[in-house]
Amino acid sequence: MTSSNEIATFAGGCFWCMVEPYDERPGIKGVISGYTGGRTENPTYEEVCSNSTGHVEAVQITFDPNVMPYDRIVETFWQQIDPTDNGGQFNDRGESYQTAIFYHNENQRKIAEESKQRLEASGKFSKPIVTGILPAQKFYGAEESHQNYYKKNSFHYKLYKKGSGRADFITKNWTPTKDKAKLKEELSPVQYHVTQENGTEKPFQNEYWDNKADGIYVDLISGEVLFTSKEQFDAGCGWPSFTKPVDNYQVAEKTDTTHGMRRTEVRSKTSDSHLGHVFNDGPKDKGGLRYCMNSAAMRFIPKEEMSKAGYENYLHLFN
Repeated sequence: MTSSNEIATFAGGCFWCMVEPYDERPGIKGVISGYTGGRTENPTYEEVCSNSTGHVEAVQITFDPNVMPYDRIVETFWQQIDPTDNGGQFNDRGESYQTAIFYHNENQRKIAEESKQRLEASGKFSKPIVTGILPAQKFYGAEESHQNYYKKNSFHYKLYKKGSGRADFITKNWTPTKDKAKLKEELSPVQYHVTQENGTEKPFQNEYWDNKADGIYVDLISGEVLFTSKEQFDAGCGWPSFTKPVDNYQVAEKTDTTHGMRRTEVRSKTSDSHLGHVFNDGPKDKGGLRYCMNSAAMRFIPKEEMSKAGYENYLHLFN
């Protein structure tokens, strides 16, 4: 680990489900499933699940705070769990499935405490927030069969996450609420049609289809960073096209069967706005994907204006 990296440790119930939200995101160097907080040295999965060791299932994340700040990592953590449940998580019951943030320094403790206070004040949950914020203890890596389980056993993992109730809980509690009357006042007709009515703007007659400037594209409503000009290419379709998002976690993909076609729709997680569609006809040397977006769903911020606009943390994208 280089001197610029830090460690974050979270317990969020079954550790299988806590790897995917962080893995392969910008600034994340590695995610390990394991055990922490207990009395036994080198515990096994069976021992931890017996609730006899005091350990909880946890993940340890190595990250570069200059790319992925700790506050964003904590924000993602809250969005994966039921923080009001002190008896486990979803179908997994017992102390080994309890939730906690294990801080590694005073700055992490402060950020975690403040984020918990904001969550409590938000009124999102009717019951008290019981997730603990505790000093980090020795972390033991789990058996190899549990590492990157969501990749190794993707079919079973998806069934498990859905069947446990976790997936539905996350959707119910973290899908943004909208005041469509207010949005209709704030947005132009085409912006509202695209983002709120799943519309499509005209090709070659939209703001960014042939943009050549360096900069970032942010969600028109939430301001979350979605794409960068470095991944933009001319697909000849008349809409701004990209090979990949800045952070896959910030976009959601859904099957779209409208207009007699079967396509994959792309939506913003933070605003639940319709952005466009993703296709498999992009540049092969860049992964083969084409994220075909609507200009009306985004706002472009030139590179030279990013710091002034509050996006200085994303300037590393152009290094």
